[in-house]
Amino acid sequence: MIIKYGGNAMKSQELRRAVAAEIAALRAEHAVVVVHGGGPAIERELAARDIVSEFRGGLRVTPPEMMDVVEGALCVLNKRLSQDVGHALGLMGRDSGLLRAEVLDPELGRVGRVTGVNADLLRTLLGAGLTPVVGCVAVGPDGGALNVNADTAAGAVAGALAEGIVFLTDVDGVYRAYPDPHSLAPHLTRAEVEEGVAAGWIAGGMIPKVRAALDALTRGAPFATIASGMTAGVLAAAARGEAGTRITP
Repeated sequence: MIIKYGGNAMKSQELRRAVAAEIAALRAEHAVVVVHGGGPAIERELAARDIVSEFRGGLRVTPPEMMDVVEGALCVLNKRLSQDVGHALGLMGRDSGLLRAEVLDPELGRVGRVTGVNADLLRTLLGAGLTPVVGCVAVGPDGGALNVNADTAAGAVAGALAEGIVFLTDVDGVYRAYPDPHSLAPHLTRAEVEEGVAAGWIAGGMIPKVRAALDALTRGAPFATIASGMTAGVLAAAARGEAGTRITP
């Protein structure tokens, strides 16, 4: 099981530790790989240096001089989350070529698109009883670090391992008539997601989330679930398909 843990879902140290405990408990049923973001942590470090972020299409423009700050913030968060999960090994995506990427768009700076995953490394760690916790900094063709969107990185990992993925975020799932709680869709097919985007009931910040889910399916994941990481107890239910929105081919 691949768990994508969004930065917005770990703003609180208490909540982060609660979800980490749920991830640890899930290992009784599944081998687990965690892929995490860290937007709020990155923003704090940039603000401390009076650096203002610019976003284009939901991606943080990352000039070379900003990349060290981004990587440093993610490294610290990575080690904290690994410690919380326990029996885990914190890795950045450029360790042993775990995540390989190319520059997505020169105008975005050091922003990358994943081109390869070292699945053998992940399988080796899982075989040793360790939970890989992966921060989304990949290695580029020039050997330098690239900032990679955590959703797409997690989808790439799920596809490389051909395993299901749960995207833990700050919403309960996909709604057919947001914010009516009764309109939460427990299951959607790829075709229904595409229809929802075209019709407009999947909109705004949900679009990149479902796009990441569809990308995971395209790469080989059997399912992708979007669920809340803000409420204790949701992860196990989402892994069983009993919470959030499960998207299948």
